[in-house]
Amino acid sequence: MCEDMDIWMTHIGGYPGKYAQQVRPEIYTKPPKLFITGHSHILKVMFDPKINCLHINPGAAGKSGWHKVRTLIRFSISFDKIDNLEVIELGKR
Repeated sequence: MCEDMDIWMTHIGGYPGKYAQQVRPEIYTKPPKLFITGHSHILKVMFDPKINCLHINPGAAGKSGWHKVRTLIRFSISFDKIDNLEVIELGKR
């Protein structure tokens, strides 16, 4: 929990329509408002209307991996709202 928002953060979680097998049982029965996951190194922000949840994958900030540009995402949470979401590029890996 952060502020009044239920958040789930995990390394391997998949994304809407293709959630990882280990998260599927819980994400569909007790969905968070914000689901942050990584592993793929693919920057992605998408809303899952099926479970009313925002999915964020910040990409990859490190220099190892197959990604071409290092990225991260910054945002703020105020009560139950996400504000000021921005993608930050850290340059080539």
